[in-house]
Amino acid sequence: MPFRNIAIGRPEEATHPDALKAALAEFISTLIFVFAGSGSGMAFNKLTDNGSTTPAGLVAASLAHGFGLFVAVSVGANISGGHVNPAVTFGAFVGGNITLLRGILYWIAQLLGSTVACLLLKVATSGLAVPAFGLSSGVGVWNALVFEIVMTFGLVYTVYATAVDPKRGNLGVIAPLAIGLIVGANILAGGAFDGASMNPAVSFGPALVSWSWDNHWVYWLGPLIGGGLAGLIYEFVFISSTHEQLPTADY
Repeated sequence: MPFRNIAIGRPEEATHPDALKAALAEFISTLIFVFAGSGSGMAFNKLTDNGSTTPAGLVAASLAHGFGLFVAVSVGANISGGHVNPAVTFGAFVGGNITLLRGILYWIAQLLGSTVACLLLKVATSGLAVPAFGLSSGVGVWNALVFEIVMTFGLVYTVYATAVDPKRGNLGVIAPLAIGLIVGANILAGGAFDGASMNPAVSFGPALVSWSWDNHWVYWLGPLIGGGLAGLIYEFVFISSTHEQLPTADY
């Protein structure tokens, strides 16, 4: 049962060199991801003179976030695990794969990385507005909450299946690609409705820098519920219970 594996951690863990290096890796990876993702949105607004979102803009956002996350996870994977997302860290915690103290370190690093990325974007663009996440016209908070829960569940489930599961085999080498692809696909599905955050850090930086907090709680509660459920289900059903890999076949 994964609950038995949940650990608070020792106080000295928060200042251990390895934990601090991992936190720094999370900071840098999140900065890279948010700079690319939010930057693509700002570039679209500049090219369209702040025009309304178009299908082409949605595809561009999907590609920018998918590629950016692929790189961000890749560069952080061997140091911190490449979480780049408080919801992923929370999913890892409830599954017993990271201590609470180390998880808090990761959260702080991720939120700082997102904030610094947005500040750098604001400086680099001579003060252009950093777009915050918000609900589209006609979309209610409960609609958005369901979107965020389901999309983040898919993301964290993918993380577990390709990066956390000890029986993943050679799938581990494509984990960053799979994680980037599910985020890009989810943006195509939910981007037109609530922006498809799936990541509290990605929502926090733009909200803080632009000081826009409308319905911000949705972008925390939804991802944390979805990520937590994915971590519990995958850990309890597929990892804690012994499962055998399917035999490989040559084609």
